[in-house]
Amino acid sequence: MSFAVSLLAASMAVLSPMGGAHGGADVSAVFAAPSGDVLRAVTFDEAAVPAGARVTVTERTGQDGTRIHLRLRGVQPGRTFGAHVHMNPCGTRPEDSGAHYQHVKDPEQPSTDPEYANPRNEVWLDFTTDRQGDGASSASVDWRFRSGGARSVVIHEHATETAPGRAGMAGARLACVNVPFK
Repeated sequence: MSFAVSLLAASMAVLSPMGGAHGGADVSAVFAAPSGDVLRAVTFDEAAVPAGARVTVTERTGQDGTRIHLRLRGVQPGRTFGAHVHMNPCGTRPEDSGAHYQHVKDPEQPSTDPEYANPRNEVWLDFTTDRQGDGASSASVDWRFRSGGARSVVIHEHATETAPGRAGMAGARLACVNVPFK
């Protein structure tokens, strides 16, 4: 094994925030237009997220919490998108995925209070695509999902807002991928 490969492997082990990893979900899918079938990944706006674009979501859980990695290929280039974990699975309509998953649920829904709608209490995965339409992001939280409480990742129209009364908002739901979070 070359020195460079050994160094890379060692640095990846050091950078992993999930000491004692316990598992998680791995999903790779191709976006398709809504249909009567249950799809792994659905697009509601083919100008932004074309049918045929690819998505990968990786979840790793451990003693220290949860890490989610999102990667997209072939979506609209040079654009910033919002992305969040949602409570319900994707369906044929954008609203089918329900609200953002919150570790501590805001008693008022929809949640726009920065005390609840923030990247420590939700999973925010905003990303910006390159010239080829590829983008990625990761988020780590110090908690794990409640069983059955998180079921999808939704790609939104713009970056997530943080101001009171607007916190957590990221515009229209452009696409959705079903993920069997642990």
